[in-house]
Amino acid sequence: MKVREATSSDVDAMSELLENLVAAGKRTMPADIDYVREHYVDNPLSICCTLAEDDHGIILGFQSLIRAVDGNPYGTPAGWGIIGTHVSPDAARSGVGTRLFAASEQAAISTGLTKIEAFIGNANAVAQAYYERMGFTTYRQTETAICKVWTRQEG
Repeated sequence: MKVREATSSDVDAMSELLENLVAAGKRTMPADIDYVREHYVDNPLSICCTLAEDDHGIILGFQSLIRAVDGNPYGTPAGWGIIGTHVSPDAARSGVGTRLFAASEQAAISTGLTKIEAFIGNANAVAQAYYERMGFTTYRQTETAICKVWTRQEG
């Protein structure tokens, strides 16, 4: 498995991965090419958008980390990171998420982030468990989501 920064040439394949998640009932947000480009690859608030691919260049998953600003749609405190993880149903539980978070964690540390929020749908037990394995803890809930936070450890 290779982990690298996503580029504009990856947008079509990233959109296809998200469309597969929609079809599997694991995503309700948009998945079209323009959405992927705007929210992940070309997002001006992006700290990193990392993808994992197999030996044949097939995208197994990707993770975005952006800097929260005032008025963001999740209510994340300004200055924190906002993370989103998307793993192909065919690659679930194969270490993709762990490898992606290792890259995001390094990017967070190198840019001075001390907290990252994951805004997870109430019914998404798989994502809730994933973020807990990555060291996130629940710190607030909304009507539709459980919000988990990663806090940088000093030392």
